Amino acid sequence: MSKFMKMLVVAAATVAMCAGMAQARDQIKIVGSSTVYPFSSYVAEELGATTKFKAPVVESTGSGGGHKLFMAGSGLDTPDLTNSSRRMKASELEKNFANGNTEITEALIGYDGIAVAQNGANGEFSITKDELAMAVAEMVPVDGKLVKNPYKTWDQINSKLPKRPILFYGPPTSSGTRDAFGEMVLGKFAKKHKDLYAPVSPKGKAKKYESVRQDGVYVPAGENDNLIVQKLTKDKNAFGIFGYSFLEENSDRLNAAKINGVTPEPKSIAAGEYPISRSLYFYIKKSHLDKVPGMKEYVQLFMSEKMIGPRGLLKRIGLVPLADELRKQVQADVAAYKNLTAEDLKK
Repeated sequence: MSKFMKMLVVAAATVAMCAGMAQARDQIKIVGSSTVYPFSSYVAEELGATTKFKAPVVESTGSGGGHKLFMAGSGLDTPDLTNSSRRMKASELEKNFANGNTEITEALIGYDGIAVAQNGANGEFSITKDELAMAVAEMVPVDGKLVKNPYKTWDQINSKLPKRPILFYGPPTSSGTRDAFGEMVLGKFAKKHKDLYAPVSPKGKAKKYESVRQDGVYVPAGENDNLIVQKLTKDKNAFGIFGYSFLEENSDRLNAAKINGVTPEPKSIAAGEYPISRSLYFYIKKSHLDKVPGMKEYVQLFMSEKMIGPRGLLKRIGLVPLADELRKQVQADVAAYKNLTAEDLKK
């Protein structure tokens, strides 16, 4: 073999080796929900501190943003797991399948309530879920007609409420918290007035009745819920919409409004008594399990009693544990890496 040919072979081998190195990585990549972020980060730090594996990189992109990144493909340039404060949508599962992510495991970790919180210096504030919807929704019924939301102060909605400006700092459209709030608060309110809302959202079209107002009363505050907390500490008129864990973490500075007479607390959330409660998840890209060091160990640690059990470490930072029977079933399904199917999402 000539010297020139030998050089070509060495160069080709070097390129191949570099390409392989670019594909391989030794750190888990996690994206998704800002609500699940504190729990995921806690487990990531624990993995890094107690094992030989590097602590995973966890990004708060919002549930919707996380699912988009996760379902982009199966290559190692895509995330290994995505956190979600809502269940994966059937359309998202279809896109995963279309892009080569044909094996995905769903991990239900616990419950969370969507808190409507205010500055802790304020007194008790109690509203119904319908009144909350009337304060936030873009379109509301007035005198038998659906109109742009005209309400500027709470007493305009209910004369028994204070004459206090209506102002919300809440999650953006990419957030699972926004999705869940839209479904559980605005969507349920619209169903009570379906004759008025139906023409606004024809079959097959976007759910316009779940839209929040665009007149400056609802201010999207990004995926970092800590920014909402900071705004509430400076503005006594405002309310923030975020996961219960952030209320728990900032209970010395904030207090929550009662919704339908119920305060968001672990007991009321787990029992379903608090009317804005939801489930929290993360999703596993099974094709990466044998390619990314520590991925299996991270999943095992997250789903352990140490983390999500009734006396688990994540309960201390706001996670509401699953009931024993359900938790054991979920742990078994995740340990077996059960494949998520379209039928599962219909249940």
